[in-house]
Amino acid sequence: MAEVLVLAELDPAGGGVRKTTLEALTAARALGEPSAVVLGAPGTAAGVKDALAEYGAAKVYVAESDDVEGYLVAPKAEVLAQLVADKSPAAVIIPSSPEGKEIAGRLAIKTGSGFLTDVTEIAADGTATQVAFAGATIVHSQVTVGTPIYTLRGNSVTAEPAPAAAAEEPVSVSVSDAAKLATVTDRVVEQKSSRPELTEASIVVSGGRGVASAENFAIIEGLADSLGAAVGASRAAVDSGFYPHSFQVGQTGKTVSPQLYVAVGISGAIQHRAGMQTSKTIVAINKDPEAPIFELADFGVVGDLNTVVPAATEQITARK
Repeated sequence: MAEVLVLAELDPAGGGVRKTTLEALTAARALGEPSAVVLGAPGTAAGVKDALAEYGAAKVYVAESDDVEGYLVAPKAEVLAQLVADKSPAAVIIPSSPEGKEIAGRLAIKTGSGFLTDVTEIAADGTATQVAFAGATIVHSQVTVGTPIYTLRGNSVTAEPAPAAAAEEPVSVSVSDAAKLATVTDRVVEQKSSRPELTEASIVVSGGRGVASAENFAIIEGLADSLGAAVGASRAAVDSGFYPHSFQVGQTGKTVSPQLYVAVGISGAIQHRAGMQTSKTIVAINKDPEAPIFELADFGVVGDLNTVVPAATEQITARK
């Protein structure tokens, strides 16, 4: 069976592999036998091997070096390029995070390969599905040159366990001077809240301009907490100063694909739809029955969010 390399995306706070890695391992099974690649400082692989084994990694290529950790993404791309040359994999799959996309782009140039980004599905013949033009078009593409490289959008694939050996294979790390031009001088781990990370959450509750104020976002947070969900915001809400930019969902913000997306006080402009319309189920709450978001929603509630959302939160909490 052909080997498929999967770059392991690690939690910067030291919490192991991110869910996006497990989704990538699951997607890789359509093309062949997944092998995880762990890049990091010495000792990194020890804490993630069990999770990689549980989700199907037949091998774990361990590339641990201070050179990998001490510089920006260039050393990681070089190590992956060397692995592609040595192992001739059927494909390379990388989680579609900002760093993952940059690594994939650099890898494509180094290996002379085709690169498909933000894919939501990979078929057995290598055909990838992508959402294009702000969701107006579904594209099916294949790489025809070199080793196919994909970045997989988070929450597009359901991570499914498939226990494997996860046999460790050390990788010698040799980083060129050109890859050491940008040095990491400091790392600050963002303080985590008790809520799930936005791009990985299975449920997202987002507020828009209709929330009307930063103080009113407590209503959105209350519903999110009752559901165990992440909180998001539309560009209009962010631009109005209601919520931090890091929580923006949309074409110029983050792209999410949760099982459930609740849009509260969001009109449904194309910019916002581009960041959430691949959600499995969409619920819209808006007082305007003509709001475009209702065209996309699976379920819609026409009403004042200040009445509807607290009532929903109360009912959900009562059922726990």
